[in-house]
Amino acid sequence: MTQTLDLKFLGLPGAIGAFLLATDDGPILIETGPYSTFAPLAKAIGTHGYQVEDIRHVFLTHIHLDHAGAAWAFAEAGAKIYVHPFGAKHLIAPEKLMESARRIYQEEMDRLWGDMRAIPEQQVVIVEHGQSFQIGGLGLVAHHTPGHARHHIAWQVGKELFAGDVAGVKIENGPVVPPCPPPDIDIEAWKGSLRLIRGLDLDKLRITHFGEITDIDTHLSSLETSLDDWAHWIKQQMSLGRSADEMTHDFMAYTNEQLNAMGVEGIGLKLYEAANPAWMSVAGLMRYWTKKDN
Repeated sequence: MTQTLDLKFLGLPGAIGAFLLATDDGPILIETGPYSTFAPLAKAIGTHGYQVEDIRHVFLTHIHLDHAGAAWAFAEAGAKIYVHPFGAKHLIAPEKLMESARRIYQEEMDRLWGDMRAIPEQQVVIVEHGQSFQIGGLGLVAHHTPGHARHHIAWQVGKELFAGDVAGVKIENGPVVPPCPPPDIDIEAWKGSLRLIRGLDLDKLRITHFGEITDIDTHLSSLETSLDDWAHWIKQQMSLGRSADEMTHDFMAYTNEQLNAMGVEGIGLKLYEAANPAWMSVAGLMRYWTKKDN
C-alpha cells in the first residue's frame, strides 16, 4: 500500500510529497524532498510505524533539490539511492549542483532547500531505461522520461506510475501545469515521454506536486496543451525583445489568470507558486528557445 507523505514545504500543505511503500523487506521511499523538509518527512514516516533507518532503498525520479535534496540523509542512515545515470555524479559530488543553486537562490537557499552532501559511490545505484528491481516482493520498473529533466525517471509499480515532474503539477482541483525550470527543458522529448506513459498499462499516476491522478488521458492531454501554450507565450515575448524580468512579471499574471479561471485563488495560488515558481518556467523556456533557435 502506498502512503503519500506531505512534506509541508514552506509550511504549506500539499506542495511537495514523497511516497512510502511497504514491502516484505521493509519500507521503500520514492522521492525525499529537500533537506529543509527532512524533519517533517521523518515525522511522517514515523506515523506509519517506521524510522528513517528502516528505509534501505530510496528511488528518485530526478535530482532537483525539491525531489532529491534529502537523499544523502537516507544514505547516511544506510540506504541505497537509485538514480538516472545522468544524475548519479551530482549525488556523488554535489558541489557543482549546490554552487549553481546558491547562485540562483542566494540568501534563500537554506530556507528553501537546506544542505546536500555527498553520497558514497557504492550506495548510488545507476538505473537504466526499462530496468526492474524486486524489493521484498514489490516490483519496480524504471522508465527514462526526459523533457522536464534529462535525468528523469518515472517509476512503475504495478498499475501505478510515480511520475515525478514529467506528468506536471496539479494541486487539489486546480489545473495541471508544466514545471519548466532550466537547464534542460526539451518539449519534443517531453512529448515523447508523455507518449511512453500513455502506452503503459496504468490506472493511477502519483505526482510529487501533489497526489494522485486517475483520469490519466485527460490529465496528460491537459498538460500537453498547457506546455504548448506556455512555450508559445514565451517565444512570442522573446520575439518582442522583452527582458526576463519583464516576462516574469507578466507571465505570473498570465498564469494566475489561468488558475483563477479554474477556481484557484488564495492559498491555492501560493501552493502553485511554491511547487512551480513562475520565474523558473520563464528561465527554462527562454533557454529552450535559445538553444533551439541557435
